[in-house]
Amino acid sequence: MIVPGSSSQQLAAALAAETGRALATPTYDRFPDGERLAAVPDFDDDEAVIVATTDSDEAWVELLQLQDAVREAGATDVTTVIPYMGYARQDASFGDGEPVSARAMARAISTGTDRVRLVNPHEASVADFFDVPVGAVDAAAALADPLPTDLVDPLFLSPDEGAIGVAATVRDAYGAGETDFFEKHRDRDTGAVAVSPSDASVADRDVVVVDDIIATGSTMSESVAVLTDRGAARVLTACVHPVLVANAVTKLRAAGVDRIVGSDTVERGCSVVSAAPALADALD
Repeated sequence: MIVPGSSSQQLAAALAAETGRALATPTYDRFPDGERLAAVPDFDDDEAVIVATTDSDEAWVELLQLQDAVREAGATDVTTVIPYMGYARQDASFGDGEPVSARAMARAISTGTDRVRLVNPHEASVADFFDVPVGAVDAAAALADPLPTDLVDPLFLSPDEGAIGVAATVRDAYGAGETDFFEKHRDRDTGAVAVSPSDASVADRDVVVVDDIIATGSTMSESVAVLTDRGAARVLTACVHPVLVANAVTKLRAAGVDRIVGSDTVERGCSVVSAAPALADALD
């Protein structure tokens, strides 16, 4: 059975439809003291596929409870799908006495599952932190589907060199265009980000700025502003994980973004494509 976390109900339902597996209906409750209780009263299978984005501390607790709940209900085989893994960018200790948070989370998840599937992890090396087999799933190609078919001389541009592979995947799925990237310099003390334009010509071209994650939208909006200043025709943004915290959407639109396209690894208003087909292939 497919078992959704509360943050991944749409994706879990899409995955159930894609695979023909039954969809469990968990309950998500909270006690008066604030403690959570995630349960699966209708679970009746020996195999569980838990689909749970961990975009909050509460979601992490809920996932651990769902893993324990399906074992308690008789599951002998558990696959944990983490569409978006919170804390994955804390993949090293950046100061004295600081934890490797991604490792701590991975170890906790490993205790309740037989295997893990991650969708476009920000750093592939995060898979090494788990104590069970891990498979990475690439859902970026789906981002090309909702893009306008009439993009003019399109350029698929990533905000930094690390995301150029995601941009290339979307370009290849779209079937036309070039790829390039911005250079980004972040001051670790102040958090300030400086964006250096690439050498690609953008004047009168449609530009799709592609990244794996858009969180605050600050770096992305700076990139978009540079493109607008350089005469880009239309600027669209696409990301696998539309975290989009606080006023991220407003910042992007104010910078001149024509449209924001995201997947349902994090369920937002711009989640117009699903990671379910890619995940279904990974479960076979």
